[in-house]
Amino acid sequence: MNEFKDEYLDAFLKNQGQLFDEPVADTYEEAEAFLEDCMAQVVSSLKEVRKWLDESGMDVEGLSDEELLEQSEVFRLPDGKFLIVEG
Repeated sequence: MNEFKDEYLDAFLKNQGQLFDEPVADTYEEAEAFLEDCMAQVVSSLKEVRKWLDESGMDVEGLSDEELLEQSEVFRLPDGKFLIVEG
C-alpha cells in the first residue's frame, strides 16, 4: 500500500479538475484510496516522468519538459516531485 503524504493528497484534491471533469475525491481518505486504486506513482524528476509516460505507451520523444508538465496526468507536488495519475 502506498502511503501518500498529506501534501500530495492536498495537491491532488486541489488540482484533480485538470484530469477529471468531476471530482473523484473530497477528503484525504478518498483521495488516497483513489490514488491507490489507480496505482498512481510519485516520481522525483522530469526524467522519471518522461520514462514513466513512455513506458505506459505515450509518445514523449518530441515533448519538451514544459509540455510534459502540461500533461493532465502529471501533478506537480510542493516538494518538487511529481504525481502521475492515469485517468
